[in-house]
Amino acid sequence: MRHWLLKSEPDVFSFADLKKRPRKTEPWNGVRNYQVRNMMRDEMAVGDLGFFYHSSCPQPGIAGVVKIVREAYPDPTQFDPSSEYFDAGSKPEAPRWLMVDVRWEADFKRFVSLDDLRADPALADLLILRRGNRLSITGVTDVHWRRICQLGGL
Repeated sequence: MRHWLLKSEPDVFSFADLKKRPRKTEPWNGVRNYQVRNMMRDEMAVGDLGFFYHSSCPQPGIAGVVKIVREAYPDPTQFDPSSEYFDAGSKPEAPRWLMVDVRWEADFKRFVSLDDLRADPALADLLILRRGNRLSITGVTDVHWRRICQLGGL
């Protein structure tokens, strides 16, 4: 099993929104980065766990844990001209963009802020803390996973 960190802007889709969805499940759509697409396609598997990270907001950080519940499949928003994620160059017979389904798994007892992550020496080499890293999904090592879960009260 692998671990991930998945970013979402809470004013677009938050961890609380995920919990309100039927079966607490939602497609992780709108990814338009080839590196992230390839991770979803080649590395993510059903049963993997991820941190749900709120980004681009006054208090960025990790709200809780999600589980990957469906392997990568074509993202239908790429074919929808009314979608902000429409890609005119992508064709149904050869889709460019994929998504996975995630399900709420657990709340953190304590929100783990970006400042908390930066302040912890055990997390110094966490991918999200690297300068210039703007990927919406990154891998998380087992050591980092355990430490962040401790910070979150799990």
